[in-house]
Amino acid sequence: MMPDSLEQTLKTIDAVDPNWMRLAEDWQLHLTKPPGSLGRLEEIANRCAAIGETLSPKVDRPRILLFAGDHGVCEEGISPYPQSVTSQMVLNFANGGAAINALAKACQLELVVVDVGIAHPLPPDIDLVRRPIAPGTRNFCNQPAMSLDHAKLAMEVGIEMVALACQEGCHLLGVGEMGIGNTTAAAAVTAVLTGLAAQRVVGRGTGADDACLSRKIRAVQKAVDLHKTVASAPLELLARLGGFELAAICGACLAAARFRRPIVIDGFIATAAAAVAVEFDPRVRDYLFASHRSPEPGHMFLLERIQHRPLLDLEMRLGEGTGAALAMSLIRCAVTAFTQMATFESAQVSGPSSSKK
Repeated sequence: MMPDSLEQTLKTIDAVDPNWMRLAEDWQLHLTKPPGSLGRLEEIANRCAAIGETLSPKVDRPRILLFAGDHGVCEEGISPYPQSVTSQMVLNFANGGAAINALAKACQLELVVVDVGIAHPLPPDIDLVRRPIAPGTRNFCNQPAMSLDHAKLAMEVGIEMVALACQEGCHLLGVGEMGIGNTTAAAAVTAVLTGLAAQRVVGRGTGADDACLSRKIRAVQKAVDLHKTVASAPLELLARLGGFELAAICGACLAAARFRRPIVIDGFIATAAAAVAVEFDPRVRDYLFASHRSPEPGHMFLLERIQHRPLLDLEMRLGEGTGAALAMSLIRCAVTAFTQMATFESAQVSGPSSSKK
């Protein structure tokens, strides 16, 4: 199967039909529980039904797509970790030793790791999808992080991975990332999208001390000042201030909307990528589920921008798709209740009386 191009994907996105939301809400009234008693689980299930245009939504073969790439802005000393940690952690993913491996196993999720631009070489025989665009981006404090062509190619890697997942029967998708320096890229994207100053959206990421945090704020503000006047279009924004993994997640969000699949976004970095996808087409918002709220200060501004309330708030800030994994388990529970609970009629249970006493 030839993957869709970015242009083909953008041409084939439709909004979720609100009539299906109403049908799902009506079906909830037939299930053996007081109306609204399952709280946000009902909202989750209703949205999944509307996305799939069915009262029997599926969450079969849930899969997390974890995209990895490196960032040239690491030259500015914005991370306490060396850039080589990106490839070391990807090897850890392949060996099953990371937090996301443990959570994916516990939540019974498939995990696919994709190299879209790691700087340091990896062994040839590890379990990894290799789609590298280049060995890391350039330093966006001095020049665009990547060319427009490279940004588009990275987006199309995300589109390809979602198209393949759908072909293989995956009905629920999640996205995560790995890349030393990518909270800096996400903060720069956030600053341009929101118009906020760097110090409002930059956080400590992987544990930056005060000196490192100051360098990070300076780097983001310098990059925003350099690129903001020409980064108004979403593809230009990704190319100038993003990363290969951010672009791939953005493409994955677009493709999820194109194939009518719910897609669960992880924390700050994945939300920055999803927010750019919404800039490409606001209808993408209908297919997104915000998994959790990160302590990173820019995250709440992004959540407001995409108009989503996170499902969880566990003070997580690891990335890797860990928040998405937990939220996907919650979504599966919500859909299972919606599809497997008896109705008042089938269970011969008296429903709420419509008469006044």
